[in-house]
Order: sequence, then structure tokens, then C-alpha cells
Amino acid sequence: MRKTASAIVLLISVGAALAQDAPVRLSPDQLTWKDNPAIPKGGQGAILFGNPGQAGTVVYRAKFQANYKLPPHSHPYSEIITVLSGNLAIGLGDTFNADSTNMLKPGSLLAIPANQPHFAWTDSEEAIIQVQIVGPVSITYVNPADDPRKK
Repeated sequence: MRKTASAIVLLISVGAALAQDAPVRLSPDQLTWKDNPAIPKGGQGAILFGNPGQAGTVVYRAKFQANYKLPPHSHPYSEIITVLSGNLAIGLGDTFNADSTNMLKPGSLLAIPANQPHFAWTDSEEAIIQVQIVGPVSITYVNPADDPRKK
């Protein structure tokens, strides 16, 4: 069973869903960061564009504290991830293996295909990424015990 409802509710509450037929301009100080119950504590999100609960383009930012680990998971859509600040390592596969990753530095881009299991971690500093997807937003953990919504 897919656990999507709480991720969608959280992301919708992070910021007003923005109309896709109107110009949008945001500066970093206008973002509202919120904890995301669909990922482990220490991760936050902010919606920049779109409605995460509906089909269509969604752009959001995720912020991960230093020494953060996001267990293996997948999404039913492709993700385009850009590292904005800090360093973030993203690995592919069903098992968390930090040794199989390289740190992505600010300006790096990674495109992950739909349904590709992946995991992430930060080093000794906070990292902020920007993610573009075609919603609705959902996350499925490879190991259901890693899902913080079940704890």
C-alpha cells in the first residue's frame, strides 16, 4: 500500500498552491519551511510552484540538516534535482551504501527516473536542493520500517 496522503497534505500546507497560468516570483526570504512527516526528522520542505496534490508541474525545495540520512525510497515520477547549497550525496539502489556515492556540490544536477530506488545523505553541513517533478507527490520506502509516518 502506498503512503502518499500525509506527504501530499504536508506539501500543500507548506505554501499556497500556486496557479500554473500566472507568473510567479519568489525570493528565498518568502519561503516557508515546514517539517515533512514523510521523511526523517531533520528534513524540511518549501513549495515554490504548483500543487503537490494534483497532476502538473511542482517545484519545491528540500533542506536537510548536517549528517542527515534519507533511506532508500522511490517516487512514481522522474525527479530533476539541483543542489543549491551545501553538499548532498545521492545513491541509486535498494540499500543505503554511502561508499557508492559521490558528493554533489552546489550547482550539480541529477535526474532520477521514475520508480528508481535512491537514497541521500549530507556531510557536516546543511544542504538545500531544488526538485522539479510532475505531481502528485508521493514517496514509497524500500523498507516500510524506514517510513517515519509509521512510527
